[in-house]
Amino acid sequence: MNPSNRPASRAALGAAFGAALLLQACTILPTGEPVDVYLLPAAVTPGAHAQAALGSLRIARPAAGVHLSGQRIVVVPEHNRVSVYKGAGWSDPAPVLVRNRLLDAFRADGRVAALSSDDRQLQADFELDSDLRAFQSEYRDGRPEAVVRLDARLVHTASRRIVASRSFEARAPASDVALPAVVQSFGVASDRLAAEVVEWTVREGAAHTSPAAS
Repeated sequence: MNPSNRPASRAALGAAFGAALLLQACTILPTGEPVDVYLLPAAVTPGAHAQAALGSLRIARPAAGVHLSGQRIVVVPEHNRVSVYKGAGWSDPAPVLVRNRLLDAFRADGRVAALSSDDRQLQADFELDSDLRAFQSEYRDGRPEAVVRLDARLVHTASRRIVASRSFEARAPASDVALPAVVQSFGVASDRLAAEVVEWTVREGAAHTSPAAS
């Protein structure tokens, strides 16, 4: 063999090896899965209260674990096994959906004069901080039900002191095992939880801004 041909042969061999690796990498990459995107169903808006009870409130996005922090629709088909509905997802990550549903509920209620979220970090008298413990479909007797669980803390922003804390849970059975019915049950459960959070927040916030509490 002519020694002058060796570098070219090695270069060609290296290029072929690199192309083979690239082809192999392409074959093991996951293919795109078609995803149906669902909005969290909207609530029926109640009538607003006539008089504000709190001056301003900032609602923070709930903290969440790995399986609840994304946009996949989580299902627990049996005890201690977590899965997701194939080919479906939420329009936003679950913590954002919950925060926005709380904002909608407070706006509809009308007893907080000024509302904001952690997206803007505007000054507020109180902040609603929380941990999202559940936002999933769970099976009971072969039927799914939506479960929303939230550990909430009401924080006085000037002192950063927690003035009240409470755990909330709301459940709503789905009318059918089909995914659209399951999604609808998430909307019902979220509405129930948001209504309880609004009542608790307004009551505790007013108690810690009254002259008797100072």
